[in-house]
Amino acid sequence: MKIISTNIAKPTTIFWNGKEVTTGIFKKPVDSAIHLGKENVKGDEVSDRKVHGGIYKACYLFSTDHYPYWKTLYPNLNWTYGMLGENLTVEHLNEKELHIGDIYKVGNALVQITLPREPCYKFAAKFESTTVIKAFVAHGYPGTYVRILEEGTVKNADTFQLVEKIEHSISIWDFFALLYAQNKNKDHIRLIMDNEALPQRKRQILKALL
Repeated sequence: MKIISTNIAKPTTIFWNGKEVTTGIFKKPVDSAIHLGKENVKGDEVSDRKVHGGIYKACYLFSTDHYPYWKTLYPNLNWTYGMLGENLTVEHLNEKELHIGDIYKVGNALVQITLPREPCYKFAAKFESTTVIKAFVAHGYPGTYVRILEEGTVKNADTFQLVEKIEHSISIWDFFALLYAQNKNKDHIRLIMDNEALPQRKRQILKALL
């Protein structure tokens, strides 16, 4: 996996249901290296810290491989990397191969795979679509958040080097499917309910489904 674009956002005001809302989803590519901090990317806008940023969502990655799919669905948008709200646009990122808890070295930072993106109304507002969230869930490739185990800087062309592969876990692909499935895969829940790469509250919610 290789970084193709580093992206950050300035605060942007949108109108949703008649109210002004500030968001950091409108990310744009930058030429310089960016710093991955423990709870956010330095200089990047994180407006709603209840659902973005923080230890388990410090940085969001999305794959270049899925851009053609989204460009075909929404050809009239002004496409640049960062369009899916990601801090790092990564070549050949594959959610089926990334397991919760896996650890990678990238640049001089050490990161851990944590959670898939769960799209919210701001995502719909950016795409100017009432159906994009359903399309995102149906497509099944949500990108991934990472926890920053060691702060550091990353830049374009940096590659991800696997440091530790978690054997008893599930992939980001499987976890995303689990979140939205009507009938939950209990074997998958058992595999991750003690995985410390997930927030404790998320694990408690899943455990209650057993």
